[in-house]
Amino acid sequence: MQNPRQVARGRRALLGVVDYTLAKRALLREVRVGMRSRADICDAHPELMRAAKHVGEQTRRDCPVCGRSKLVLLAYVYADGLRANNGRVWTLDQGLTLATRHRNAWCYVVEVCRDCAWNHLTEAFVAREAG
Repeated sequence: MQNPRQVARGRRALLGVVDYTLAKRALLREVRVGMRSRADICDAHPELMRAAKHVGEQTRRDCPVCGRSKLVLLAYVYADGLRANNGRVWTLDQGLTLATRHRNAWCYVVEVCRDCAWNHLTEAFVAREAG
């Protein structure tokens, strides 16, 4: 599984990126120091877990909470022109491709652990222009 930034490299002129790494680090730090419980952050909705099982693309990164399994990535795309496909779950490459085809489309990338239900928004890509 490629890094989302590598997948989008060919589309860099069409996509802006919002990175949520710092928010993820802060959340994990809160768990380590006892400000939040593991139950607070391992709360993936059953539909998200189903999508992770059937659509998710496995990464090489271990879950930062349980360390038992590799994380999977999912993409959700929102755009005015998508109609029935608006908000649907996609593979990362499909999601980024869709986002480049619709002006002001957003592709949200979520990482999920299928063992402990950890989930976090990792990146969001916004289409600057329709491709």
